[in-house]
Amino acid sequence: MRNTNFDRRGFLVSGAAAGAAHMLRRPWLREERPNLLVITSDQQHWEAMGYEDPFFRTPACDALAAEAAVFRQSFCTTPQCSPSRSSMLCGSYPHKTGVMNNHGSPGDEGLKLPTLGSYLQRAGYHTVYHGKWHLGNTEVALEGWDSFRPTSRPADRLVARMTRDFLSRAKEVGKPFALFAMFLEPHGIQGFSPSKNPSVPDDVKLDRSWHEENFDDKPAVQREFLDRAGVKRLVGESADVWREYRASYRERVASFDRFVGSLLKALRDNGLWENTVIVVTSDHGDMDTHHRLVFKGPFMYEHLVRIPTLIRIPPGLGGRRLDLEHYAWVNVDLVPTLLEAAGADPIDCDGRSLLPLLRGEDIEPRPFVVAQFHGKGSWVHPIRMLRTTRYKYNRDFRGIEELYDLQTDPVELRNLATSTEHAKVKARLANQLMDWMKVQGDPFLKLDPESEEAR
Repeated sequence: MRNTNFDRRGFLVSGAAAGAAHMLRRPWLREERPNLLVITSDQQHWEAMGYEDPFFRTPACDALAAEAAVFRQSFCTTPQCSPSRSSMLCGSYPHKTGVMNNHGSPGDEGLKLPTLGSYLQRAGYHTVYHGKWHLGNTEVALEGWDSFRPTSRPADRLVARMTRDFLSRAKEVGKPFALFAMFLEPHGIQGFSPSKNPSVPDDVKLDRSWHEENFDDKPAVQREFLDRAGVKRLVGESADVWREYRASYRERVASFDRFVGSLLKALRDNGLWENTVIVVTSDHGDMDTHHRLVFKGPFMYEHLVRIPTLIRIPPGLGGRRLDLEHYAWVNVDLVPTLLEAAGADPIDCDGRSLLPLLRGEDIEPRPFVVAQFHGKGSWVHPIRMLRTTRYKYNRDFRGIEELYDLQTDPVELRNLATSTEHAKVKARLANQLMDWMKVQGDPFLKLDPESEEAR
């Protein structure tokens, strides 16, 4: 059951370019600039929080949600680690950052844009990065960090310890800090291997989409994905094996939550709680058995593109508890939002500052969210998604389409792309997506057989 003790607001916001006009600098309520703490998980879908679904056990994040802005519908620009992280740290879509696929894979040209660390360092912040990096070592990528400690293997305990150690001496730095703690869990689920005789708690259930999905009206690439090595382990297995996956995923989410709790405690113990803006989010989701799929891949289902996002601004800095019912966050918004929070100059990027929203002001709504997918490793299969509050339209580079009515079919079982009843809706969304790609200079246009650029 959701926590309803919030100031409820709903705003329709997209990841489309907002422009500098939406990023007017606003003064803080006092001269002292806040510290910034960004905590990320890896591969955590939007429902994998106790405040969204009590199946998940996340007491630390739930407690934070009780005094933060909770974005109920929050999106990544792409459901892949490296490109999504490039958007999170640069404020632009992957085709602009240079990172369209995971590091070292086709589509990864190396990070081309400065990161949030560079902008905050120039604004007088002490910048610290701990944990998963996955963005290569181009010159621009490595600029802007006073302390840079990336980890190349599962090292969440180390990330937590380094972050707590820094917090214990943060006041000695003599300036506000921007601290990034980037954890790996629950990404470790990628190594899941079924047991011969799984023993799974009774409360682990498989949802309707697992029972009803048959892929009959879905793009063929989704069936192709089932033949990939990692997923093939579960195909044809009993429901108990799929339930075992869910149980393992839940425990990995709980592990991340315990690390979050330790960092929040360190903030309080070191007298930093009332002057630190806290962001908890993820880079992308995981299918978590929905639609008989696991991990991530060439599809745009809700459990892959929607992520949890919590932002706590201390009350003394104008923050408040907010329950944001409609999607008001895309991860390109992190850069402009934190730059405004830091009192730094705005930059030209695809995101927009939502700081006014977080402080209780109304903001100009945008009509849709766009997400991209380039490929998974060497398997390249570009897809674009345009999502409104009611409909989701997907199109791949072969011109194959999906259309879902999220109001009548929230679990995305019925593809309406060939429905004559929905032809006008599909055409409208397709045109909106085409216009967005033209404005953005999206290279997908050169691949799409219906676009003028491909002819």
